[in-house]
Amino acid sequence: MRFVTPVSLALALALTGGAVSAPAFAAKKEEKKAGPKLNVSPDVIKALQAAQKAAEAQDFAGAKAALVEADSKAQSNDDKYQIGAIKLNTSIASKDAAMQGEALTQMLDSGLTPPEQAGQFNAIAADQALQAKNYDLAIQRGEAALAAGYKAEQVQPTLAQAYFGKAGTTNTSAEPARGLTQKGLAALKAAADASKASGQQPPAQWYQIGVGRAEAAKLPEVTEWATMAYQAEPSGQNLRTLVRLFQRANPTISNRENLDVLRLLGASDGLVIAADYTEYAEMASKTGIYGEVKSVIDKGRAKGVLNASAGNDVYQTAVPKIAGDKGSLGSAEADAQKAANGKIAAATADAYLGYGDYAKAATLFELAKQKGGVDADEVNTRLGIAKTLGGDTAGAKAAFQAVQAGSRKQVASLWLAYLSTKGA
Repeated sequence: MRFVTPVSLALALALTGGAVSAPAFAAKKEEKKAGPKLNVSPDVIKALQAAQKAAEAQDFAGAKAALVEADSKAQSNDDKYQIGAIKLNTSIASKDAAMQGEALTQMLDSGLTPPEQAGQFNAIAADQALQAKNYDLAIQRGEAALAAGYKAEQVQPTLAQAYFGKAGTTNTSAEPARGLTQKGLAALKAAADASKASGQQPPAQWYQIGVGRAEAAKLPEVTEWATMAYQAEPSGQNLRTLVRLFQRANPTISNRENLDVLRLLGASDGLVIAADYTEYAEMASKTGIYGEVKSVIDKGRAKGVLNASAGNDVYQTAVPKIAGDKGSLGSAEADAQKAANGKIAAATADAYLGYGDYAKAATLFELAKQKGGVDADEVNTRLGIAKTLGGDTAGAKAAFQAVQAGSRKQVASLWLAYLSTKGA
C-alpha cells in the first residue's frame, strides 16, 4: 500500500506573510508486511467487498457509499481498522484528502495500526490536522509520531507550526501564548537540528521565523535565534539584527563603542534605512571623526537612502574641518612617536581610520599599544577594525580576540562573527 500526503509541510511566517517548505513525507510500500490478524464482521466484509469492487471500476461515489454502509455496521476495533484500510486505498485512488485523513484517524484510533506504520500514519495525520488548523490534534498526532520513532526532521516542523498557530500573533508576550511560542521555538530548533543530522540544510528562513517569534513574545532566546539566522545566512541584514539586539541590551554603551558597532554595519552592508546612516554619522561626529561623517553620509546619498537634507547638520559641521584636520595628521604622527604614552598615537590612528587610511591607522594603533597608557580593549577593537577594512583578516581576528572584557568584548565578538563568514 502506497500513500502520500496531499500537501507538503509549510512553515508559515505569520509575522511577515512568507512561507517556507519543509521536506514532504516519503511514503514506502508496505506490501510485504503482514497487517494485524482481524476478526471482521460478515456484514462489514460484505460492504467492504462492494466498496473495493466499485473502486476498481473507478466508481468512487459507489465506493464511498459502500464505505458509509460499512461504518454503520462496524461493531469492533477490528471492523474499524479494516474499514479504515479500505478507505485509505480508496482515498489514494480518488485523490480525496479528506477521506485520507478520516481513514488514518480511524486506523490509529482502533489501536491496531502496526508499529512500523504508526509513526508515519501519525505524522501524516498531524500534518492534515495542521492544515485544518486543529492545532491540539496536530500536536497530539505529532508527539505520537515522534514517540513511534518517526523522522523528526518531518514531524518537528509540524509541531512548531501547531504551537505557533495555537499561540497566534496577538499579545504573544503574555501567557499562555508566550509559553506556546517557547514550545514552538523548541520544536523549530529540533527540526533544524534533525534536518542537519539527516544531511539536509534547514532553510535559513526558519531561523528568521525564530527571530520574529522570539522578538514578538519578548523572549531572551531572540539573540540566540538571531545568531543562528546570521550563521545560516551571513547577510548584512541578519547581522544588523544582531547589532540592534546588542544595542538594545546595552543601552549605556559609550558613543565610541556605539561607533565601532555601527562601523560593523557599514563593513557588512548592514546599513539599510536612513536612520542607520544618520546614527552612524552622528556617532562619528560626537567622537570627532570628521572624515567618517562625510563618507557615511555620502554613501547613504549615493545609494538613494538619504535625501540631500538628511544628516545635513553633522555633515555641514564636519566637512569644513576636514582639510585642517588632515593637515595636522603629519605633525600628530611625529608627536605620537615622541610621546611618553600611546594617547596621541591612538587619537591619530582614529583620524586615519576615519579617512580610510587603514594601513597607517593600524600602524599607529600598534604604536599606541606598545607605548601604553591607553584603553587596551578599545585600541585592540579599532586595530581589528583597521585590519578588517584593510584586508588583513588573520590580523583582525587576533586583535579582536585580544579584547578582554565588558561591552567591548561583545563588540569584538560581533566583528569576529562577521569575520568568520568572510570567504565562506
